[in-house]
Amino acid sequence: MKSTCVAMQASQGCTLASARHPAPVKAQVGHSLASRPARPAHATSRGAGRRSSAQPTQATLARDSGLSEAAAVVSPPREALGPVPYPAPTPLKDWVDRFGDAPRKGSDILVQALEREGVDVLFAYPGGASMEIHQALTRSDSIRNILCRHEQGEIFAAEGYAKVSGRVGVCIATSGPGATNLVTGLADALLDSVPLVAITGQVPRKLIGSDGFQETPIVEVTRQITKHNYLVMDVNDIPRVVKEAFYLARSGRPGPVLVDVPKDLQQTLAVPDWDAPMALGSYTGRLPPAPRGEPLAAVLEAVRAARRPVLYVGGGCLDAAAELAEFVAATGIPVAQTLMGLGAFSEEDPLALHMLGMHGTVYANYAVNDADLLIALGVRFDDRVTGKLEAFAARARVVHIDIDPAEISKNKEAHIPVCADVKPALALLNRMLRAAPVDRTQFAPWVEALEAKRAEFPLRYPTDRDDLIMPQRAIEMLYEETAGDAIVTTGVGQHQMWAAQFYKFKEPRRWVTSGGLGSMGFGLPSALGAAAAFDGKDGRPKKVVVDIDGDGSFVMNCQELATAAVEGLETKCFILNNQHLGMVMQWEDRFYKANRAHTYLGRKEAEYHVTKDLGDIYPDFVTLAKAFNIPARRVIDPKELRSAIREMLDTPGPFLLDIIVPHIQHVLPMIPGGGSFKESITEGDGSIEY
Repeated sequence: MKSTCVAMQASQGCTLASARHPAPVKAQVGHSLASRPARPAHATSRGAGRRSSAQPTQATLARDSGLSEAAAVVSPPREALGPVPYPAPTPLKDWVDRFGDAPRKGSDILVQALEREGVDVLFAYPGGASMEIHQALTRSDSIRNILCRHEQGEIFAAEGYAKVSGRVGVCIATSGPGATNLVTGLADALLDSVPLVAITGQVPRKLIGSDGFQETPIVEVTRQITKHNYLVMDVNDIPRVVKEAFYLARSGRPGPVLVDVPKDLQQTLAVPDWDAPMALGSYTGRLPPAPRGEPLAAVLEAVRAARRPVLYVGGGCLDAAAELAEFVAATGIPVAQTLMGLGAFSEEDPLALHMLGMHGTVYANYAVNDADLLIALGVRFDDRVTGKLEAFAARARVVHIDIDPAEISKNKEAHIPVCADVKPALALLNRMLRAAPVDRTQFAPWVEALEAKRAEFPLRYPTDRDDLIMPQRAIEMLYEETAGDAIVTTGVGQHQMWAAQFYKFKEPRRWVTSGGLGSMGFGLPSALGAAAAFDGKDGRPKKVVVDIDGDGSFVMNCQELATAAVEGLETKCFILNNQHLGMVMQWEDRFYKANRAHTYLGRKEAEYHVTKDLGDIYPDFVTLAKAFNIPARRVIDPKELRSAIREMLDTPGPFLLDIIVPHIQHVLPMIPGGGSFKESITEGDGSIEY
């Protein structure tokens, strides 16, 4: 069986293994699932691995040994694969092929394939190589396109949509610069395990490899930052490729999949075969099976033997919140959460230690430092959590439950490794606990010790100034005014850490941030995606969406204010404006003797923190917002803050609130990069010389 869906891989006959997931197939030339961390040994000369413009070769996909064409299945048995974190939406029951059995363009086939995956909103910006797809979108009655003003904005919006809904986010861009503008978002989605399908237009097949206008070999460019990517070379492959792309994006450890579609293919007429089977036999066969009782029994034995256990919970637990809460109730084990895991366990629970890591609470980091058992659930032992790796949980036995086998013992050796989806693993542990309960009282002295540490080192900030708005207090007040029920997105920087510390999340999928890649400019566009998912229309629930942002991060994608206004998306922009790149400035204060190396964002000749002249605040975000016809307000006086927040929340549609905060504030606690818990910094700000 020939495959004309080509992902360009330079070395022939290579096995495409991955650190994120098992290798799906052996490819003669292509069908690349990105290999990580090792890079493919392809040629580095310009144009290497690209197709000749004269003869665009069609790659033959080598099947697994013994797997015939007839053996390929669309949906492998669920029990063989284990549960999928993001269940695939079934094709619409009332879906009707509006073309009947008549031929239609490849672009229409593509859009119909998206409809059959249950897509009802996507984010797309048109261009020469993708305009056929946009024409086809106008013929769809069920898909809404949200026109972001930059391709990076659209892929961040698709991520925001996916993170709050648990569904696959979809974005579409044209070839060349449109496709390359998606690159940061693809890398971001890979590191944060976000289910996403990015579709790009490509130059006509005969021009591939000729350096044609707006040609970029986007499959080559994105091989290392996608879970899988395709260059479709036959119109008849589109239904199967889309089906595979969505399956790959949501199954196993979720991630981004790129589908590159040449323009002439979009214009080719064909009758689609909607029943074409997927060709992912090797991939599906290597997904972790359902968890077994034997290794989980070892976990419970370790729990019974422990006296100082801690749960270390990450983004892999977002869909296992109910099971996690039951496990904690049954065992009484305290819970520390990563930046990506916030909300997986209610932060209002007495056993919540809140965030751990570089800017985590002292008591969470203390718990991990002194634990004799660390149960890691859906985490990857990131350096921003562990710091000095050999000192992290050095006294503890380590249990690591994760769906990705490559993560287990990658950074920290697991004494009890369990490769499984966290949700069914916790469900089985809970069944075992119901049959043989754990004595919760054995951990009472440990919990008391942690409470004492919490009382000694609470999250705190200066409260002796009535003339300045402390950024931490602004977030606390937002939490109070929203009753903790908002969806919060952020950019990257000090504001991001303060939001993680001072806005308490009771449920999963209320917190949207760029964790692994740390992409500035993420806050506003991801808020648009979240607002689209919770807009209260067509049966969707309604939620308040607030982008807590910094002035430096916000300006990187401020053009998306136009999207918020034109699309009518209720996105509240809550800008903590200190006129600096705050997090870099904090490191300058602490480690570079406060030498400012291009971290001030205002006008050099009139620095606001020196002149105190309101006219020197730069840029003027209120005027910027009004240019986009968005209501806005600036607040400087602490006495006006609550009413300003109330005005923001009560105003229909988007709103921008510019909150002027002191630039000398530091995010604390702080463990210096590569440091250990013993090096925790808990006091000081930029007014002190270090």
